[in-house]
Amino acid sequence: MVKKGKLKIYIGMSAGVGKTYRMLLEAHQLLRDGVNVKIAYVETHGRQETQALIEGLPEIPRRQAFYKGKRLDELDTQAIFLIHPEVVVIDELAHTNIPGSKNEKRWQDVMDVIDAGIDVITAINIQHIESINDEVKQITGVEVKERVPDRILQVADEVVNIDLPADELIRRLREGKIYDSTKIQQALTNFFQPEKILQLRELALKEVAGQVERKVDYQITARTNPFRHEHFLACISSNHEIAQRLIRKTARLASYYNSQWFVLYVQTPKESSNKISLAAQRHLINNFKNATELGGEVIQKKERDIARAIIDVIEEKKITTVCIGKPHLQLWQIILKTGVFNQLLRTLSKNDVDLVILS
Repeated sequence: MVKKGKLKIYIGMSAGVGKTYRMLLEAHQLLRDGVNVKIAYVETHGRQETQALIEGLPEIPRRQAFYKGKRLDELDTQAIFLIHPEVVVIDELAHTNIPGSKNEKRWQDVMDVIDAGIDVITAINIQHIESINDEVKQITGVEVKERVPDRILQVADEVVNIDLPADELIRRLREGKIYDSTKIQQALTNFFQPEKILQLRELALKEVAGQVERKVDYQITARTNPFRHEHFLACISSNHEIAQRLIRKTARLASYYNSQWFVLYVQTPKESSNKISLAAQRHLINNFKNATELGGEVIQKKERDIARAIIDVIEEKKITTVCIGKPHLQLWQIILKTGVFNQLLRTLSKNDVDLVILS
């Protein structure tokens, strides 16, 4: 059996903080130390300081592909497997591959490379992490489309925060070290505002600190207490936005406790496939996929009695915390109309199950 490679992730609050620069500095140091390191994909964005660091580093040629009449460069995982260096540098972890690629996302390519026994050094911005997407949208007003599941950070052997004060980042932007001159004013007006940068910086610092804390808990505390008894259950409906938020927040809770978590969708007769819209069905499928990528296990039940279905899953999966959405009043209306509401409360009490209502 091939021993898995190690994963190191550089994370930052935004473009321009120096993640790619730091990865290339590390690659040079590894090369000086005699390590077989290769650059598989690096995006310099035309930054002269970063571009200069590529010189002298051995590269694996990118795969060239055509999409919509344009020639595009993509990561060549097959070339990586054939050359099989000890370490590869792969930038832009949240990148979406062109249609027809083996994997939809680059983070999936990275996982394949690690499974092949090759160490990977990569980088990502905080706004691309799935479970904090809603928070990022509140801060910036922009919904980031390219995202990676939190479990990528959880499986990483090392997560390093590249920090930079807000005024230093803005200075770099004004000097043309992040974007070319045509984009500077737009960036200053939109994303690169001190208050937004500070909030994103806080998110990045918290995320990395949390990952370190969980790593310590998992590797050290778990030696004396190896069992993680917390099991979270997110109860979702076909309401897309509520379900999406509920899945992300439950995923973060479970991540904090290094715990298993589940998503329960109960299809009542009112939500049978011939009674809800095709759009709602597509959203459900996307939410199931999202939950799986975030590390959850999806449970689907056809049941007239939602409370009964919840009780069955609580007992079957030994759930310790049930999570529901705050606006999800319909669920409680259905439960209250059934004769087993008291039985549900007894089940929660008997099994020491907490009930969390997430906003």
